[in-house]
Amino acid sequence: MPYPEIMIQGMRQELAQLGIEETKTPEAVKDAVENTNGTLMVVVNSVCGCAAGGVRPGIAMALQNSPNKPDKAITVFAGADIDATDVARDYFEGYSPSSPSIGLIKDGKVVQMFERRDLEGRHPQQIAQALVSAFNEHCAKTEAANN
Repeated sequence: MPYPEIMIQGMRQELAQLGIEETKTPEAVKDAVENTNGTLMVVVNSVCGCAAGGVRPGIAMALQNSPNKPDKAITVFAGADIDATDVARDYFEGYSPSSPSIGLIKDGKVVQMFERRDLEGRHPQQIAQALVSAFNEHCAKTEAANN
């Protein structure tokens, strides 16, 4: 049984206010993965304390402070968007389901994955720093692409 929407609404809004698109259906997730040119960040949001205390604030810091960002970002909510979350996790081939988690996908394949074990117990600044490094590696535009 999914979490009641009233319980998670604020947690959803934290990411939506950053411009991260909520994908509540399997079709919306598939569309985002299959139709994003460049890098797609997929955030599996969660009600847990590590999502509230570290992950969501860390994502905000990274997006606000990085010169390089994913071309698109989506989120699913574990325990609420159950079918959409399952589809998102299908793209995280080779990784066990965990929430929260953050995957960077390019051409339909994971190029960087942050599992719960990489996020839990980390300060927002540490998460932001790791994300900025990943953005710089996977989202940087080449000089030729800018001309």
